[in-house]
Amino acid sequence: MAGSTTTTASDTPATALGPTALVLGTLSAVGTWVFLIPWSVPAGALAVTFGAMGMHYARKGTGRMWTAATGTVLGAAGFLGTFILLWAIF
Repeated sequence: MAGSTTTTASDTPATALGPTALVLGTLSAVGTWVFLIPWSVPAGALAVTFGAMGMHYARKGTGRMWTAATGTVLGAAGFLGTFILLWAIF
């Protein structure tokens, strides 16, 4: 084996937290207004959780801050938007 098997900062699963939060946050925010409410609530909660963890690791130098922060904001908007929409209906 000619290659090195040591891990680097880009090999860690923490680099996927920001993009995962961004995708789930987008699904949650868009799903609220397209009436995909059963998917919006868990996607928003997971986006906030993964985004917070992604921001934690981005401060340590692993991953990107903008994807984690944007995913967190979109997830919170979708999560809260769903509850506000349901509150207004009922």
